[in-house]
Amino acid sequence: MTVTRLFSLPLLALAPLMLAACDDAATADGAASGEALPAIAAPAGTKWADTVTVTPEGGYMIGNPDAPIKLVEYASHTCGHCADFAKTGKPTLKDKYVASGVVSFEQREAFLNPFDVVIAGLAQCGAKEQFQPLSDQVWGNLESVFAGLQGNPQAVQAASALPLNQRFVAIGEATGLIEFFAARGLSADQARSCLADTAKIEALVKTVEANNDKDKIAGTPTFFLNGKKIEGTTWEVVEPALQRAGAR
Repeated sequence: MTVTRLFSLPLLALAPLMLAACDDAATADGAASGEALPAIAAPAGTKWADTVTVTPEGGYMIGNPDAPIKLVEYASHTCGHCADFAKTGKPTLKDKYVASGVVSFEQREAFLNPFDVVIAGLAQCGAKEQFQPLSDQVWGNLESVFAGLQGNPQAVQAASALPLNQRFVAIGEATGLIEFFAARGLSADQARSCLADTAKIEALVKTVEANNDKDKIAGTPTFFLNGKKIEGTTWEVVEPALQRAGAR
């Protein structure tokens, strides 16, 4: 999917699109049963929860790159279930499981609508260590983010008709996204520079499409544990799966 094709999707039907594309939550299917794996110490002076690697798939992984248990989440920044997971699961995931060195957690993009492209471009604009914290800030403030996305429809529609090297910046300004990220450490000038880099945005969209096609991503969030899809979207499902694999 090209950027032009993606931005031909409706810009204003965000809430219905988000609800339709997010997976239904499943319930937990069992208690922990796997033998516990011993913790793996981080290199001296470092913490696994602060260790960030950009993977060949373009995901942002925190934790031990050689962790025996690898959790991958495909997520959309405008998905309510992804926001729920960020609030209910990620603190324990990072502070307990990733910190042990036994689990790594990789977040990959899934685009449900054109706004996801703009938000991802901003979240990936700064240092790699800031990507997941900025994503969590979006999910933690999703109601106010939605208000900005839907609050100025005429300006958004006008922005969507601009040339690509102006379009993303204009949408970022019309929706308040540039201001939102500026309040969280990404300068407005840096944000505009990243959103004006159409080659980078095009490459991002192509990478996301390739990943989504390969792993058959039909909704968000979608989780994979050591390459196998988890049938569920909530922390109540993911945590037992981690424990069955040996995480404690």
